[in-house]
Amino acid sequence: MSLNNEHEKLEPEQELKNVGLKATAPRMRILEIFQKAQESGNVRHLSAEDIYKQLVAENIEIGLATVYRVLTQFETAGLIIRHYFGNDRATYEVDDGAHHDHIVCTRCGRVEEFVDKEIERRQKQIAVRLGFELEGHSLSLYGVCEDCRKKERERKA
Repeated sequence: MSLNNEHEKLEPEQELKNVGLKATAPRMRILEIFQKAQESGNVRHLSAEDIYKQLVAENIEIGLATVYRVLTQFETAGLIIRHYFGNDRATYEVDDGAHHDHIVCTRCGRVEEFVDKEIERRQKQIAVRLGFELEGHSLSLYGVCEDCRKKERERKA
């Protein structure tokens, strides 16, 4: 799946060329990691460290600084979005153009995406009431996921 177009799957080399980036080996491999994460749907939010560890596990010699540099280039080109979910560690996800919000576990860091039409409607109403023309927004909710609550109950028992 292309990072920018849900209807067309592009090869990493073509995807990079489309946004004006040279198709270097590090860029292509990092882009492939994001494409696979998006396709799997399991882990869509990756940190630079997550990507670096995966590259090291594949015996790809690349420095963490290079990973950060490529992520910054991808963000500038509009391929990915950077998030800070209540901590100082950035995570990145594919910018597929589809809006969604996030709920984040404060214990394990699990991130779930959701869309709620009522929340979207209320945010627009609030913007109008306060005299704003809404250009965009980001909503992140924080709590403890069921798995972490279960582990806490088991520890107390």
